This record gives sequence, C-alpha cells and structure tokens, in this order.
Amino acid sequence: MTPAELAEVVLSAAHAVFTDRGLDRSALPERAAVERPRNPEHGDYASTLALQLAKKVGQPPRELATALAEQLGRAPGIKSVEIAGPGFLNIRLDAAAAGLLARSIVQAGAEYGRSDRLAGERINLEFVSANPTGPVHIGGVRWAAVGDALARLLRATGAEVGTEYYFNDAGSQIDRFARSLLAAAKGEPAPEDGYGGAYIAEIAAEVLTRRPEALGLDDAAAQEVFRVEGVELMFAEIRSSLRDFGVEFDTYFNEKSLHDRGELDEALNRLREQGHVYETDGAVWLRTTDFGDDKDRVLRKSNGEWTYFAADCAYYLDKRNRGFERVVIMLGADHHGYLGRMRAMSACFGDDPARNLEILIGQLVNLVRDGAPVRMSKRAGTVVTLEDLVDAIGVDASRYALARYSSDSMIDIDVELWTRATRDNPVYYVQYVAARTASVGRNAAEVGLTRGDAEAFRPELLDHEKENELLKALAQFPAVVATAAELREPHRVARYLEDLSGAYHRFYDSCRILPRGDEEVTDLHRARLWLNDATRTVIANGLRLLGVSAPERM
Repeated sequence: MTPAELAEVVLSAAHAVFTDRGLDRSALPERAAVERPRNPEHGDYASTLALQLAKKVGQPPRELATALAEQLGRAPGIKSVEIAGPGFLNIRLDAAAAGLLARSIVQAGAEYGRSDRLAGERINLEFVSANPTGPVHIGGVRWAAVGDALARLLRATGAEVGTEYYFNDAGSQIDRFARSLLAAAKGEPAPEDGYGGAYIAEIAAEVLTRRPEALGLDDAAAQEVFRVEGVELMFAEIRSSLRDFGVEFDTYFNEKSLHDRGELDEALNRLREQGHVYETDGAVWLRTTDFGDDKDRVLRKSNGEWTYFAADCAYYLDKRNRGFERVVIMLGADHHGYLGRMRAMSACFGDDPARNLEILIGQLVNLVRDGAPVRMSKRAGTVVTLEDLVDAIGVDASRYALARYSSDSMIDIDVELWTRATRDNPVYYVQYVAARTASVGRNAAEVGLTRGDAEAFRPELLDHEKENELLKALAQFPAVVATAAELREPHRVARYLEDLSGAYHRFYDSCRILPRGDEEVTDLHRARLWLNDATRTVIANGLRLLGVSAPERM
C-alpha cells in the first residue's frame, strides 16, 4: 500500500464516521495527510486528521479519533490503529499491504514519486545568468546544479516551469570586456578595470580568425567588432560548458532585446501609471521606500542613461507578461542587497511579492585540495570555473555535491573525498546501490530467477525487519519529492537517497535475494527481487531529479 493509497483509506474511513454521526461532510479535506512517525515504534504511519476535524465539527478530538480508529481497523491491509495523545492516529499495516508497495513502485517505474501537488502553477525559474565576460565560476556552477534539480522537482510535482538564463549583453561590463579583448589582440596589457586570464587571449585570437581586418580599424570600430564577436564566442562557450554539465535552458534571454524592443519605456510607463515614479535633479526615480526598501531607486539617470535596475524592472514585467504567475530568481551571496529593492519593485507594479516573486540566495562554494582551498583557475586566472570543478571530480560528483547541501550554507568540496571509491563518498555510496541492484537483476536472470507474474507476487512474505525498514524508506520518496519542490530544497532528495541506500545495504546483508547453488527458486526469492527492483527504480528516479546518472555497473 502506497502512502497515497493509505491516505484514501483514511479519508474513506472519515467519510463513513461522518455519515454515521450525521456530521457535515463538507468539512472533510480533499485528501488526508499521512506521514511517517519520527519514532518507528509508533507505527508505520501517523495521521492528525481527527485533530484537524474535531474543532470544525464540534467533536472532542480523542472521541473522533476513537471512531476513526475503529473504522480504519476494519479496512483491508490495516493491522492495527492506536490513539496517542489528544487524538493522533498511529497506523500499522499488515505485511501484505506493506509489501505491495514493491510491486506498485516497479509498475509505476519513472512515474513513482511524481504528483500533482503544484499543478496549475506557472513558474519562471531563472538561474546562473553569469555575465558573458568570462567562464562560469564555481558559484554559478552551484546554481546550475541546484537550479536544474529544482526545475526537475517542480515539474515532477505538476508545475509548469520555464527555465531561463538572463544573458546580460548590455552595459559597462561588456565595454570593459571588449576593451580587454582589443588590448590582448594588440599584445597590450589589460585595461586597469578590464578582465585578465588566458581565456581573454584565446577569445581575442578567435575574433581575429573570424575578423582579421579588425586591428586595421580605428579603436572605436575595432572595439565594437571585439564586443559583438567576443560576446558571441564567450556565450557560446558558456552554453557549451553548461550543456556538458547537463543543463539546458528553455529560454536564453538577451538584456539587449529589452532595450531594442522599448520594454524599459513600457516598464517605466506602467510604474508611472501606478503612481510610484517621480523626477528630481533631472533623474527618474522609483519610490521603492513605499514598500519597505531602504532607499528609492534611480531608473533613468540625469544624462538619459538607463540603470541596471530599470532593466531589472523591464525583465520582471516581461516575465509576468508571458504569463508566469511566480518569478523565481536564484542569486549569489553578493546579491543579498537586491532583496528589498526587487520585492518593492514587484509591489510597485501592483503585484504581491509574497505570491509573484521569490528570490533564493546561495552561499559561497570552495574547491579544496589537500586541505587547502583552490583559489584560481589556470585558465580564468581569478576564479575556479565549471571546467575546473568537472576536471577535478567529474560531472556526477559535481552535481551531487552542489545539490547535497542547503543553498544557504557555505560548502567546501573536497577533491579527495568526492573522487574516492568508498562509502564515505556520498555520490559513490548512492550510485553503488544503483549498480548493485542492477547486478542483482543480472545475476538473477543467470540462475533463472525472475519476478514472475505480478498477480502471483506474495507481498506477505516480506516480513523481515530489514525488509520492512526498506519498504518504509521507499514509501517516503513521494513525500520527499513534494516537500523538496515546495521548499525549493533539492538537498532533501540527496539526503533521502543516502538514507535509502543505507536501508538497502542492511536489507542486502540480512536477506538473501538469490538462491544458493542448487537451491530451488521460491516465492520469497521472487518477492525479494521485486523489492530489489523497486529500490533500483527509486534510486534511479531520485538521481534523475538531481541530474545524476544511475549506473548499472561500477
């Protein structure tokens, strides 16, 4: 019995109790919440339904819980129901009902863990958005791993998600990038405010290969050539490196297009209509202090130039005009000061920032080798890049390591740990279970052991303590996925997979799956093979949500 199936049983029991007692059934929820109790001794599942309903219908909670327990106790698959405290229901399943989960998981396959919890939500998820002035650094790589995993989680829970990379191809940093490329092409040192690193010389050389006449132009014209060609080359490299990392975006949005299409003027007019724009000293301001910002923000300078904040406003409005109800933006730790102004900006447009805008802040990442931080890239010269991380520990380990921790915590990625083929390496620990379950399947086929017909499956045979422990862990997966999506915390999936891997190892060590020697294949072997394959399914589904492979061999 899956948690969803048990929830239906609990709700059905509540309907019966309400009917018997003449209570208003409209007070019943659409679904009954069931969860794993923290203490396994309290049962397989717990429900607070009696406590939730008692006040609504004017019934003592423990009295209502008693009626629910009696009704539930008559339901197939329920071994016992105990009442705890003021009205908690502690539910135990019989072995057959618990064991049926293995078959349900195998039959569901890639769909197990998916739900409609966030169905109807249209979410725009922007992450990475590194400026096209250099390779993606390790902080941006964290958002690549976490953001892509979050998009997978949101889709797995029914949300309609558009992933987006904001390509900042306008502004002063692009001018500095172009001047740096031109200086490198001329063999001159980088400008004082420019960009260094071997990649600058590489891109400058590629620009000259494309446009050999560039150095014969005057400086202004040459700089424009290096700006256009250099940005295109740099962004192509960024897209390629992210693709190799397993991250593709639905939309690559150019900031320049906001200017070209007049969207900054459109945003300004909308904000003016809302009554939050004023002018002073020749500049145009947005009164964000009306909505909690620490100071008002300039939209257009006195010299007529737009500010970065004006582009932020136009970009937000563009997303909302495309039908996204919730705009989620993932930013690095150095952008913490953006929270107040962005929330105020959303409110100035007439939106509810609590509903329409969500900003996630990620903390710093260090790559550590031999106990000391790796401080710079051989190629970029100033930072550790995506390529540096992948070269050090590989794509799977990089994605898992970056998604394994809460985004609001700083992390050190130890090269030694994440390349070690031992159980203390978390990604190896989980992938080893993926490989071991696949190996069991291959070995079973060699000795003539198959799961057999689904209808002949005997779940009641899975009554060993370690089998029950593994079944309980497998049952938690849908709730973990839903919670991780709702809280924007992919690390919950990684930690769950490690717990599940531990439960599988204990099961494997205690419960023989394959027959020994000439031993006859029994229904117990077949039942355990169902459980083995169910574990393989959940491990693969969980790793897929993190963008990590589930190898069949290691």
